[in-house]
Parts: sequence; C-alpha cells; structure tokens
Amino acid sequence: MSQHQIAAYQHIHQQQQQQLQQQLQSFWANQYEDIDQVTDFKNHSLPLARIKKIMKADEDVRMISAEAPVIFARACEMFILELTLRSWNHTEENKRRTLQKNDIAAAITRTDIFDFLVDIVPREDLKDEVLSTVPRGVGGAGAPPSEGVPYYYMGQPQQGVPVGGQGMYVGKPVVDPDLYGQQARPYMGQQMWPQQPPPPTDS
Repeated sequence: MSQHQIAAYQHIHQQQQQQLQQQLQSFWANQYEDIDQVTDFKNHSLPLARIKKIMKADEDVRMISAEAPVIFARACEMFILELTLRSWNHTEENKRRTLQKNDIAAAITRTDIFDFLVDIVPREDLKDEVLSTVPRGVGGAGAPPSEGVPYYYMGQPQQGVPVGGQGMYVGKPVVDPDLYGQQARPYMGQQMWPQQPPPPTDS
C-alpha cells in the first residue's frame, strides 16, 4: 500500500469509529430514557418463565423474587440489541443485507466486554474474523485493519418510534465507561466510550 492509500484508509477508519461511537452513545442514552419512562413492567419480549428456569439452574438459588426475572429480561434485551448493532456493522462493512454467524463472531472479537462469549463461537469463525482484520501489505501492531472497521449506519428513526424490539430505542451509555470495561483492541484505534473526567473530591 502506498502512503496515500494508508492515509486515506486511516481517515475512513477514523470516520467509521466516530460513527460507531455516536451510535453506541445514542443507543445507551435511549435505553436509559426508555427505562426511566417504563410504567408497565408486565410486557416482555423474552419469556420470564424460561429466564426463571435458567436462574434456578444455579444450585445456590432457592428463591427468586418476582421482579428479578423482569430485570434479567430487560438486561438480556439490551445485551442482544447491542450485540446485534455491533454485528450489523460487520454485515454492512461487507456490503451484505443478511446478518450471519461470522458477523456475530466479528462483534465478539472486536469488543472486550464480549470476551466471555469467545468460547461459544466456533474457532473457525474467530480465526476468519481475526485474519480479516489484518491488513494486506501493511504489517506491525496497531496497523489499521483491511476490512471489518466497525461503523454503524441506520436511517434516522422518527421521534418516539422504537428501534429493534418493542420499546427499544438507540441511546447513550447508562454505565460509567470504566465500569463497563470497554477497552480498545490493538487494531481498534480508539476507545469506544469517551473518557469522563473523574468526579471532584471534597478536599
């Protein structure tokens, strides 16, 4: 690759990173807003009985309050939505319109918080994803990937219209980025969540 091609690629990579960061912030902001506005806790996208059964699979769990499966259902919905958003980025990068297993593998390998899922993704999918992020003709750690640069594009939803499951919106992070554990991988270029200044101390 020529220096001009590398510079152009790095510029595109930076723009795509910024787009993904904005989409994730918007996703979590809307999730937070949606949670604040919930008044009906009886409607769920996931079956509470199944969630309760999974919770009881732990031998140490004897009793489960009625609201615990509701919170788990909501957390699972949010988890699925974020993983889908990140997976869809990979789908679009490859100019496809169908989300595939390798797109999910890509989202998992690119995001530290999803490391716990590495064992459930077939090894060949992980290997293919890692190889697809190594640029052709450019070596060295920290080099930009040749493909698979995360970005997210979604048409602007109308105000108040849910995205994804019923009542799901795209928004900003609810949790502190440091607690969330989001760290950039060597090929990611930058951290997904903006750094927040530390809270003032009483001195």
